Amino acid sequence: MNTIFIVDDSDTNLATAEEALEDDYNVMTMPSAEKMFALLEKITPNLILLDIEMPEMGGFEALEKLKANASQANIPVIFLTGTVDDSIEKRGISLGAVDIILKPFSAPVLLEKIKAYLN
Repeated sequence: MNTIFIVDDSDTNLATAEEALEDDYNVMTMPSAEKMFALLEKITPNLILLDIEMPEMGGFEALEKLKANASQANIPVIFLTGTVDDSIEKRGISLGAVDIILKPFSAPVLLEKIKAYLN
């Protein structure tokens, strides 16, 4: 079963995404990029859902750090954001994100987008 990391500082978003995905994937939630990097030392997920706006380390910085590490650079990352802004989308894609999902997201849309990258 594919493993998905969900990284978001909102408990509501973590719970919504986990509920949408847990029947089809091994889901691991974490409230910060720092926790994600600690877990990446032990587990390599098949895909990461990454919030852009988080305290301490935001999604853009986390993605840059991921891409700089050869063992993690090929993990697909889908950004989660509540901000509708072309410049954010452009920056995310230019840094290497495979897609961007707007929050609040619906479970069916989240599931379909993930299936497109993992199946």
